[in-house]
Amino acid sequence: MKTDALSEMLSWLRLKAEVYIHAEFQGCWAVDTSGSRRVPFHLVNSGKSWLHLKGESPRLLSAGDLVVFPRDEPHYLSSESEPPSPDLVARTVASIGEKKSGEITGLTCGYFEFENKQHWPLLDSLPAAIVLELSDTSRQANTRALLHLLVAELVEAEPGFYQSVSYLTHTLFIHILRSQLARGEQTGLLAALFHPQVGQALNLIHTQPERHWTLEMLARKIGMSRAGFAVEFKRLTGTTAMLYLSQWRMLQATELLRTSDLSVFAIAERCGYQTEASFRKAFKNIVGQSPGVIRKHAGAV
Repeated sequence: MKTDALSEMLSWLRLKAEVYIHAEFQGCWAVDTSGSRRVPFHLVNSGKSWLHLKGESPRLLSAGDLVVFPRDEPHYLSSESEPPSPDLVARTVASIGEKKSGEITGLTCGYFEFENKQHWPLLDSLPAAIVLELSDTSRQANTRALLHLLVAELVEAEPGFYQSVSYLTHTLFIHILRSQLARGEQTGLLAALFHPQVGQALNLIHTQPERHWTLEMLARKIGMSRAGFAVEFKRLTGTTAMLYLSQWRMLQATELLRTSDLSVFAIAERCGYQTEASFRKAFKNIVGQSPGVIRKHAGAV
């Protein structure tokens, strides 16, 4: 089976996912999971919750709704439409699991995270908060089925459930990305990855960075004219195909310098450079540091 550009990128970024709260809340409560430098998400399993974002009116979430924060936007989920205080958040955390009076809201909270810390603008074009109104049963049936299975695994907690939840949450991230394209994301790296032809070119770059690609070669491979490919790639990504190729090669090289014992020359060959000198020059121009500095810093950590 052939891979695709998004799968290859997620594999390289080493997406991790975890659920850290699966609980019921009663009475007056508030939850704040921002500030972790991850990608938090919340699923309302039952009842209702108010979503509070700075500068926006409170938004009521119903059972089945999912909210995600691609850039860790400050936020609260709470029982009330009025913005909660930090003190209420602290009291809520301390009393998770305690029985109280009032309506019950079931929440599943977790996060997505890229284990490879290299910056890559996969999430840059997404909104600060994504709300999937999965309480509307006429929409996104596959995502709702995935969430039902995820919650069932958490509730039943059978042997192996922790790993199962991790895999299901990983898949959920891909569903979230797909949902944004379905809503009309027209530009950005995500849109480029899903583009029928530019996505093919990105996949070639991601899987074969060692090849001596030219703009004309890439365009021919995906069935576009050289000029048409250049314009469409720049429109979607905001950069040129050749600069993207160089940046991707240097991201690969940086990871190898940090995590492998390969020589600089061997890394240069893997990244499509015929001489170590040309690789060192390109690396310094794009990364801003020499390969030796990157490797030395990795060894000191």
